[in-house]
Amino acid sequence: MNRSHPAPIPARAGIGLRSPHHEEVLDTHPAIAWLEVHSENYFGEGSHAQQFLAQVRRHYPVSLHGVGLGLGSAERLDTDHLTELKQLIEFIEPGLVSEHLCWGAANSRHLNDLLPLPYTEEALELMVDRVSATQDFLGQEISIENISSYLTFAHSTIPEAQFLAALAVRSGCGILCDVNNIHVNAVNHGIDATEYLTALPADRITEIHLAGFTEKPGLDAPLLIDSHSRPVTPAVWDLYDVALRRFGAVPTLIEWDIDIPSLGTLVEEANKAEAIARNVCSHAA
Repeated sequence: MNRSHPAPIPARAGIGLRSPHHEEVLDTHPAIAWLEVHSENYFGEGSHAQQFLAQVRRHYPVSLHGVGLGLGSAERLDTDHLTELKQLIEFIEPGLVSEHLCWGAANSRHLNDLLPLPYTEEALELMVDRVSATQDFLGQEISIENISSYLTFAHSTIPEAQFLAALAVRSGCGILCDVNNIHVNAVNHGIDATEYLTALPADRITEIHLAGFTEKPGLDAPLLIDSHSRPVTPAVWDLYDVALRRFGAVPTLIEWDIDIPSLGTLVEEANKAEAIARNVCSHAA
């Protein structure tokens, strides 16, 4: 890659790079601050996918966002997965590396989903051990993202935000604060989104995610599905404003994974996020 160190992710808005826009990004070099990709799509040393990402990396800072490690699973850490991730990190030199607060495997069977943990002391101890071991293996800090969920465990004893905050303090990891997921869970589970943000340690926030959700009819009230298939909604933009006032300017990502629109539409969403951040942070200063 001919670089001596990773390019940091700027405290601006970026977009998730998905396959429909690969060629256009390389051909047109759109005015976007940074790009995020799903790590597993670029595993395989010397693969065509890695060579493509190397070309992108010459023009943009890149963040690696993992979706398959399932750190909260009771299974042993997947060292094969971690070895692939470490090779990709060394090759691409990303500005940020992130995973999820979730589990995804049982009895050696891997589930294609990000599943919520029971928020208990035992689960917290497991996550601290797994995140610490992952950071030791990779030789760098990672960030952990809060997920959306549709069911909760009755025997959870720790509010999710406090669980995530304790994980960051005890393991030394960063927090990827998904504002859309907080809003989805606030509606689905009746939690207070602003209180959630207040409970997170501002000095551990490394990135914010924004996305659109889908609303489905529920038994007693609408159910929000974190579909990443719509523009960011007004309610999530409002919560982003609250997050900026709490955390200050941090790298912000527009996620869109289903019904992917034009590259121009994604850039417009990122520009909107930047405009909101400039307005909030300039007044806060």
